[in-house]
Amino acid sequence: MHSPRPDGSQLDLFARDPRLDPWRAPAPPAEKPAPPPPPLPLFKAPPAPPRITLPSPPRTPDDPPLKRIVLGQYAVNYELKRSTRRSIGFMIDDGGLHVTAPRRATQPSIEEAIRAKQRWILTKLHERGERHARHAQREPLRWEDGARLPYMGGEIVLRLEPAARSHCVFDADARELRIGVTPGLAEWQLKERVKLWFHAEARRLFTERLDWYAPQLGVRYRSMTLSSAGTRWGSCTVAGNIRLSWRLIHYPLALIDYVVAHELAHLREMNHSPAFWAVVGSVYADYEGARLELRRRSHEMPVLFTE
Repeated sequence: MHSPRPDGSQLDLFARDPRLDPWRAPAPPAEKPAPPPPPLPLFKAPPAPPRITLPSPPRTPDDPPLKRIVLGQYAVNYELKRSTRRSIGFMIDDGGLHVTAPRRATQPSIEEAIRAKQRWILTKLHERGERHARHAQREPLRWEDGARLPYMGGEIVLRLEPAARSHCVFDADARELRIGVTPGLAEWQLKERVKLWFHAEARRLFTERLDWYAPQLGVRYRSMTLSSAGTRWGSCTVAGNIRLSWRLIHYPLALIDYVVAHELAHLREMNHSPAFWAVVGSVYADYEGARLELRRRSHEMPVLFTE
């Protein structure tokens, strides 16, 4: 006897609810909520310091090769010149280390002299390298109407005015330098016009300050010329020829006066002995503060022109 085949209604009646089936595979676990993000830092981390590269004297194909010496962990390239001087001299500028030695000096004796000044040399090279790295990180000045230029410790505003003929007028009350822009004027021509104005201002002001301090020190200088040095602010010869960096015109009058007094004092003491600083201090009391301020500002001053 055959069992009756269940019809569709019977199948539906006896079918197990898969949700109640104990043999059914367990459902996958619910996804865990994502952990909350870490709290934001209260303070931003300081930017990474610029990578310092010690400057090296530039070379042209016609120049003799540089010398090299290892000082501590640094390999220092330097330019060696021979002269009739009796001792070995050192000079560090934005181009690196320059050594001047007597013609009879041997290479081992030159290197021994360099190592004797190792600490001073590396300190100065690091200062120059740091200054270059900071300048490289700054945004270049945009030569447009409204640009701000450093002048006498403050700022002046560059005003560009369309004109049939070029002109350059400084409005001291408004602190604006107005440049007449003729059709087709290139940016390099605009920059050159502003640089010439800075040079003229520097020559006028430096002469006034030299004429003010020279009688107080009881000296007379022979001439004053401008240099384009970035951090060697001045120099003075025994003959009374004084050179001052025109870039000092960017700085406050108090710092200009310090450099002027410093160079004039060399006409009484051609050295940096205590006697020399006493001469400087007789007309400029806070010379130590001025020296530190000049060093600080030399790292902050924007480079407007490449020379």
